[in-house]
Amino acid sequence: MKTECIGDYVKLKGKAYPCTVSLTMDLVGGKWKAVILYHLKDEAKRYNELRKEMPTVTEMTLSLQLKQLEKDGLVSRKVYGQKPPIKVVYALSDFGKSFIPVLEAITQWGNKVVSEKGEFVSGLS
Repeated sequence: MKTECIGDYVKLKGKAYPCTVSLTMDLVGGKWKAVILYHLKDEAKRYNELRKEMPTVTEMTLSLQLKQLEKDGLVSRKVYGQKPPIKVVYALSDFGKSFIPVLEAITQWGNKVVSEKGEFVSGLS
């Protein structure tokens, strides 16, 4: 039997999932979580740096996704300074860094799909 199917379900932090794929997709699924992790994979960044690299994400969505990634332990948030303007930097946690090989596989697959079936386009239109 496959490891991910040993029990009737899996649990993480008190939450039950039907399988490990479901757990993984809860942590990194959706339109923006993996994209955020991708942009943090090489270096820590401030909120505005992430916004510039993902111009189509809304501020509210980026903020909510960062909070969720931080809550789930994939991203760390460090605050520098006590009075405004404070500096907030986001980085992958050790747990988040363990996802880098998956991000690289997703990127390679996406590049292959676009090369074979689509096109790379400059600018939004």
